[in-house]
Amino acid sequence: MNDDELRQMLALMESYKNRTEALSRQVTVLRSTLDEVNMANESIKALMAAKEGDEIMVPIGASSFMNVKVTSNKNIVVGVGSGISVEKTPEDANKYMEANAAELSEALKKTVDALQEVQQALSTVSEAVQVEYMNRQQASMQ
Repeated sequence: MNDDELRQMLALMESYKNRTEALSRQVTVLRSTLDEVNMANESIKALMAAKEGDEIMVPIGASSFMNVKVTSNKNIVVGVGSGISVEKTPEDANKYMEANAAELSEALKKTVDALQEVQQALSTVSEAVQVEYMNRQQASMQ
């Protein structure tokens, strides 16, 4: 491997490292969002099962919950993106959340797969660079 090829390998390693960090952040965001959607859907299911006057626990964020009394109006205001919210029946809100969770799960799977591919490529390039450095070190000792 000549010096130009080594520099290219080092640049490629840096690119793979940056891509790995970006994909890792994306995985974290997707997991967090999926957890929120699943928690919201569990609350929707609890509302669907409740009768008027029942008390249910509703998450309010930061692992905190509050007791609320169910009224006859069980409609739910659901954020659908871009700061837009729509009032839905619990059944429609449940379907929306399940579809949203399925999309997030698929995106998470694809992102994890891409992360693993980049990590493997980084490992391969890193090994080649290490071998080259060792070869050069041995050659300089002789």
